[in-house]
Amino acid sequence: MKAPPFAYARAESLDDALALLAEAGDEAKLLAGGQSLVPLLAYRVLRPTHLVDIDALTSLETHERTPEGLRLGALVRHEQLATMSVKGAERVLAEAAGHVGHLPIRTRGTIGGSLAHADPAAELPVALLALGATLHVRSTAATRDLGVEELLLGPYTTSLAADEAIVGVTVPEAACERRGAFAEFAVRSGDFALAAVAVVATVDGNEKRDVRIALGGVDATAIRASSAEALLERAELTDDAIAEASTAAATDCDPASDAGTSAPYRRALVARLVRDALTRIREEWA
Repeated sequence: MKAPPFAYARAESLDDALALLAEAGDEAKLLAGGQSLVPLLAYRVLRPTHLVDIDALTSLETHERTPEGLRLGALVRHEQLATMSVKGAERVLAEAAGHVGHLPIRTRGTIGGSLAHADPAAELPVALLALGATLHVRSTAATRDLGVEELLLGPYTTSLAADEAIVGVTVPEAACERRGAFAEFAVRSGDFALAAVAVVATVDGNEKRDVRIALGGVDATAIRASSAEALLERAELTDDAIAEASTAAATDCDPASDAGTSAPYRRALVARLVRDALTRIREEWA
């Protein structure tokens, strides 16, 4: 199928892109790597009247370490994330990016596009939720910061206004001193994950505190496994503690059944993946 007709504009700057968004209103879409948007256009799932191409905005491709943490521009590509030099729990983001699709998709797809697309099975929102990342959003009128849980409202639905764009992400500096692991299961390499898990924790001797467990592909959005987190607060990662938290995580989500996978199977995957991630943290940073 072919995409429906639309007006196309290639932005020369971020200010230009935001002005074009404001002018076009609710019927405009930003085009960056295009790995999510273009297929939706081809199948006419989306019918925007205007596309604003921001792929040439090099100001959004940068990444740097700031006093607040690792700052990533919205156009940082998945493959950049997968191969980036990282510290501590930042590895969760690199590992998640390495699971995204195949190399051509990772080369073109962007961190901002993944967040704005809000696919419940996407890896990067899971990793950023576990890391407690801050998203930076701009329009012609204002700038605001929000967390991943504030952005994601439902499947393919975000809290972004029609004239707003994600311009960057900051992974907090504290992540460098924390520990983390990412795990997912897909039927084939490059397929959408049936379940994905990111775990980040502060390691203090045998105790693990400030534990954050994020789940993807098993609810309407990426979510926190709050009851599993509570069980692990200041707990030693014994086999029993890991097993109890893994079981709790499986009950924290609400997966759907579909033609290929049942909800109970996805819950079982969550339990196994959480167990694997926690075991890695214990073994690598005991």
